[in-house]
Amino acid sequence: MIKIKEKKIDSKKVEDGASKDGAKIAIKDVKVWYDDFMAIKGIDMTIKPNTVTAFIGPSGCGKSTFLRLFNRMNDYVEGFKMEGKIKLNGTNIYKDKINVEELRKEVGMVFQKPNPFPKSIFENVAYGLKIQGIKDKKILNERVEKALRQADLWTEVKDDLKKSALALSGGQQQRLCIARTLAVEPSILLMDEPTSALDPISTAKIEDLIFELKEKYTIVIVTHNMQQASRISDYTAFFYIGELIEFDKTKTIFTNPEKQQTENYITGRFG
Repeated sequence: MIKIKEKKIDSKKVEDGASKDGAKIAIKDVKVWYDDFMAIKGIDMTIKPNTVTAFIGPSGCGKSTFLRLFNRMNDYVEGFKMEGKIKLNGTNIYKDKINVEELRKEVGMVFQKPNPFPKSIFENVAYGLKIQGIKDKKILNERVEKALRQADLWTEVKDDLKKSALALSGGQQQRLCIARTLAVEPSILLMDEPTSALDPISTAKIEDLIFELKEKYTIVIVTHNMQQASRISDYTAFFYIGELIEFDKTKTIFTNPEKQQTENYITGRFG
C-alpha cells in the first residue's frame, strides 16, 4: 500500500526476500501549464501494478513532464500549474496534505545521466536509509547488499564498497543509482531515458534489470529508442504535442496501432 502521510520504513524491520507489489497509477483529466503554455492537454490513463510502461514520442512532446508528475518533480518549475487527479493506489498525490518527501520514497526516480554522489559505493546506497533515521549497521549492510543485488551490481563491487562511486564506469554508475533508489523500497520506479548515455552492453544490462524488477515494482520509462520500448515494456503510450495519442499493449502499438499518427511515428515517417 502507498503510505505517504507517515514514515514508511520501520528501521527494525528488514525484508527477508518477500516482496510487495508495485502501485497502481490512475490519471484522470490531467492538464499542465507552464505560465500560459499548455504542456499536457487532458490525459486519462491507468498504469497497472507490476508492469513496464514506456512513454514514446518526439522531443518536446510532454513525456518527461508527464512522468515527473508522478513524484511532483515539476513543483520546482517556475510557472507550473496542474489540474486533474493522479492517484497512487487510490491516494490523490496532489492534495494539499500530501507529504511530498514521503511520496518520493514511494516513487523513485532514475535520471538520464548517472548522478552518483561523491561518496563511497556503500554510502551512495545507504544515503536514503540514513536520512530516514536507520542507524543499525546490520540493517544498513543488509539493505545495501540487497539493493546492489537487485541492481545486478553486487558481484562487481562487493569487495570495493569503500571505493568512490565516481570511479565506476558509466553503466555501473547508472546501476548504482538504481540501487540507491531501490534501497528505500519504493512502489514505483520512474526512469527518464536511463540508457541514453550508455554503451550497448550497459544498455542491455539495464534492460535485463528492468525486466526483472517489474516483479516487485511498477516501472514507467521515457525512451526515444523504439526498439527498447518494444523489447522491455508491457504497455506503450505515444505522446505528441502534449496529447496522449494512443495507449495500449506494446505489441498492439508496434504491430497494429489504431491511430495513423502512431504508425507514422513508429515507422520513422516523422519525429
